[in-house]
Amino acid sequence: MRYLIPIVAIVIAGLVSSVFIVDEREKALVLQFGQIVRVKDEPGLGFKLPLIQEVVRYDDRILALDTEATEVTPSDDRRLVVDAFARYRISDVVQFRQAVGVGGLRTAEDRLEGILNPAIRAVLGADGVTSSTILSADRAELMNRITTQARAQALPLGLEVIDVRLKQTNLPEQNLDATFARMRAEREREAADEIARGEEAAQRVRAQADRTVVELTSEATRQSEINRGEADAERNAIFAEAFGADPEFFEFYRSLAAYQHSLQGSNSTLVLNPNSEFFNYLKSDQSAGN
Repeated sequence: MRYLIPIVAIVIAGLVSSVFIVDEREKALVLQFGQIVRVKDEPGLGFKLPLIQEVVRYDDRILALDTEATEVTPSDDRRLVVDAFARYRISDVVQFRQAVGVGGLRTAEDRLEGILNPAIRAVLGADGVTSSTILSADRAELMNRITTQARAQALPLGLEVIDVRLKQTNLPEQNLDATFARMRAEREREAADEIARGEEAAQRVRAQADRTVVELTSEATRQSEINRGEADAERNAIFAEAFGADPEFFEFYRSLAAYQHSLQGSNSTLVLNPNSEFFNYLKSDQSAGN
């Protein structure tokens, strides 16, 4: 009885250590002396030989990997620094174990990043791919090409690359100042062009306004001369008609007008013969008789 309790405890411990549980988020390998003897890819209970066999679990979910920023040179020679991330999963745990050994996910991600960065540089540096293409809506096609290349190269690792996306696309630090200076120069040139076009338009408007003023002034002067000439003609016609109707009254009227114009002001002086015809209508009948 004294030895029974230790034996029972050993048996229970052996039974407990021979049972393992795999949940729905995992896949497991049963190893014996480092060699794969069984794959447990369904959730539930599993069994192994205690002390001889061990269980290694791998995540069966979709995983994410952020790559280090890598510098690319598109066909227009404008260097860019690209950040990307990949989504992947372990598709074949046996092949994965054989490829990465005991390093697990850390080793796998290092090797996957060594696949992704060259694929990014190869696709974004291909002929016909410019920095404008990378920054435009066409980048979706470029990301699909990167995914296709990385997926083919990751299969020997037991990995399935689901998607590769570009997070950020920036200029290298040493190029920022030059780029900003070029952008500033372009904006200043555009501003100068706009100012020059504005000045040219203003000159055209002023010239047109000056021309319009000259034309209007000339037309007004011409019309005024016409009106003045017509008025003078009408006046002369009226004078001629009045003279014809009563010549004596017309002479009287014209004499009065002459008196009015010649005798204006307080210092007006005329030296004339008293018998001059200019005074005919200033003489009374009595003085005329004398």
